[in-house]
Amino acid sequence: MTDQTVLAGAIGVAVGVLLALALILIRRLARGSRDLGGEVERATSRTLHVAGLAAAELRGASGPDLPRAARHLRTLLGAQAVAIVLADGEVATDGPVTGLETSARRIAERVRETGRRQVFPRRDARDGTQYEAVGAPILVEGQVRGVLIAFADAVRGPLVRATGEVAEWCASQIVLADLEVSRASLAEAELRALRAQISPHFIYNSLAAIASFITTDPERARTLVLDFADFTRYSFRQKGEFTTLAQELVSIRHYLELERARFGERLDVRLRIAPETLSTVIPFLSVQPLVENAVRHGLEPLADGGRIVIAAADEMTHTEISVEDDGAGMDPDVVQRALSGPVLSTHVGLRNVDTRLRRLYGRAGGLVVETNIGAGTMVRMRIPKSQPLHETEAP
Repeated sequence: MTDQTVLAGAIGVAVGVLLALALILIRRLARGSRDLGGEVERATSRTLHVAGLAAAELRGASGPDLPRAARHLRTLLGAQAVAIVLADGEVATDGPVTGLETSARRIAERVRETGRRQVFPRRDARDGTQYEAVGAPILVEGQVRGVLIAFADAVRGPLVRATGEVAEWCASQIVLADLEVSRASLAEAELRALRAQISPHFIYNSLAAIASFITTDPERARTLVLDFADFTRYSFRQKGEFTTLAQELVSIRHYLELERARFGERLDVRLRIAPETLSTVIPFLSVQPLVENAVRHGLEPLADGGRIVIAAADEMTHTEISVEDDGAGMDPDVVQRALSGPVLSTHVGLRNVDTRLRRLYGRAGGLVVETNIGAGTMVRMRIPKSQPLHETEAP
């Protein structure tokens, strides 16, 4: 089962539970109000708003904030008090009565043993207040990740059902949080793999080129040292999975200056960048590896070098970015295997970029490669303009 399938299922569960909760509130209001339209709409809006607040706490970037989540869930359920007990024993309660932690732990243990929702007739709080309770397991892939408990003077059917439904909704939020962690870990691993492809041969050649200018052209050597520092700083930055095309092009310029020090006049680079595309948000290190691939596999094998054209065009809903060289070209079957078959060590960068694009933009969002032996290579990508806000790092 893919992450996208699990994500779709989790979102479906979350939406279904929210609608069920809204219907419960609607039924309650329908029994006691003649102004159904206004009251129902307000109740539904309040339900969705509170659920959104609870979701933000359950899926916090630094982990769930249980006390805040418990407060929102108590509002959602309309209970006198609410407790959340996680599998590791962490407890959070919300309500006017203190000292419910002991009762909550006992209830949670009983619910975990059966894995089913249960009603508990009476539980004594430390101040002597008598409460009934209903506990529902928060099940994720068959495992009890926690227990949601609602306390009330008298537990009725609607509260029992709502507690079970909210527990299912909490489970969906945990699944989404787990997927977000997995997605972030995968993205980090992919970038680490891409950074690992910065060839030691390239680093050696760059340093050798810098050294060759130290005595003959000290100013050129100084400029190349700065290019090398800026290129490596950008490539190994730790923040942000996304960048802008403008920032990526700055790094590419540093890279090409280092390669020009080695290739000289054999390396001809042309830019055809529409100004309106510079602000396009793109995956970090998505264009740069294509340029490196063009230099390494396209031009380096040729005695006379060749030309690289980096282009970006505004295509209304998308920005189309391409890297074309007139170099050695590649066997189309080799490219196909590199993109869809076993990972080939000579084309890890190409495979990495294609995989990340497809993960972000769907199966149709991957690289398009046009090449043949002796005919050069063109690699294209289409980046949608309407994307969620992504964290990028200033240059």
